[in-house]
Amino acid sequence: GGFVDMEMLFDGTTLTLLGKNTNSYTQVAVPGTLDHLIDELRAKYDRPLAGADLFVTNPQESLMKGVTNIKDLGSGVIGGVECDHLAFRSKTVDWQIWIAQGERPYPCRYVITSKQVAGGPQYSIQFSNWKTGDEVAADDFTFNNSTNAQKIDLKDLPADALPKNFVRGPAT
Repeated sequence: GGFVDMEMLFDGTTLTLLGKNTNSYTQVAVPGTLDHLIDELRAKYDRPLAGADLFVTNPQESLMKGVTNIKDLGSGVIGGVECDHLAFRSKTVDWQIWIAQGERPYPCRYVITSKQVAGGPQYSIQFSNWKTGDEVAADDFTFNNSTNAQKIDLKDLPADALPKNFVRGPAT
């Protein structure tokens, strides 16, 4: 959910979720592609992933579903990288993305604003150390329990990403 500091690793067979603020982790066997993993988490475990649309086979198609308005907000600097800043509106969420300028564009920040929760909370993902092609080593996706995190079952993860003091409001 949007109220945790979490690291996710997927090596093509196992998904590991490491809760950094709780020093706990869980692992789920989900062999296959990222598309399959995302679908499996949504359908089987009722765990949709904010930002998952960036990692599917066709991110543009997935991200643009339901978009009703687009704005180019100019450029900005994220983590020392000059980025194009774009904003999008849909019925249920507004979202923004900052994309690195240059020969190798990649997402630097992704912000989703809910329109179905009172107060419009935001979920923000900031990317660093983006790698592609030969820069990526297979062991980059292997879980190393360097903090001696406690293993928990997936069922023990909280089901609702919102703290109890948040109230769902009407869609705007």
